[in-house]
Amino acid sequence: MGRAFGSSQSLAGIPTPMSSEHRPVRLLAAEQSSTEDELRLGVIAAARAMNALGLNRGTAGNVSARWRDGFLVTPTGMAYDETLPDNIVFVRNDGSWCGARRPSSEWRFHRDIYEAREEAGAILHAHSSFATTLACLRSGIPPFHYMIARFGGGSIRCADYATFGTQELSRNAVAALEGRCACLLANHGMLVFGRDLRQALDLAVELETLCEQYWRARQIDEPVLLADAEICRVLERFADYGQQETARADSDQGSPGRAERR
Repeated sequence: MGRAFGSSQSLAGIPTPMSSEHRPVRLLAAEQSSTEDELRLGVIAAARAMNALGLNRGTAGNVSARWRDGFLVTPTGMAYDETLPDNIVFVRNDGSWCGARRPSSEWRFHRDIYEAREEAGAILHAHSSFATTLACLRSGIPPFHYMIARFGGGSIRCADYATFGTQELSRNAVAALEGRCACLLANHGMLVFGRDLRQALDLAVELETLCEQYWRARQIDEPVLLADAEICRVLERFADYGQQETARADSDQGSPGRAERR
């Protein structure tokens, strides 16, 4: 594409790539149409944000976004601060790819998650400290906190171990993600998907927060777990989580107003 990109600060203080016209890069919401150039920039922005937020360090981890008959993914072994849009690799659903660099070594689980989960629009994998700590214990996360249900059920599973970059790891990850939008990878890290890059990043932050809280609680004692019936109630509440309500929403039932809702 022949354009120069540097590093700048977004309004949120997160380093993001900048175009030669110095326009800030945004992680586009699902309802906004993206060009391929915008999506490449968004993948870089998410990868840099992942490191800036402490979810990842160095060149570990990877980010992708669904695009046409495949997906755009970060290249293998390249520092995110040095990554340019032309370095982002397009991988087709058949596993073939095109680009100046090789795709992330974990391209297989990106491809297979997109195939298995049509609602997935973006995927983020990181070696965050607390998620990786639990993953090294091969421990999933039980319903110690109601926000576990944010990921689709009453637990966050830990996928069985397999060597990185293998088809076996991909199969294990897809299995652990059944009915969920996040899992841990044994002795490895975290894996999340969302409808777009912004949601995937937000979910990754939420997951790492829960991993830290669970780890800290276990330093004191075994946490008290929520009952299945309560998790079912929370899942029902999450059905419209984050959706804006009309002026009359729940007002007649005396439910909290929007300012009081999570």
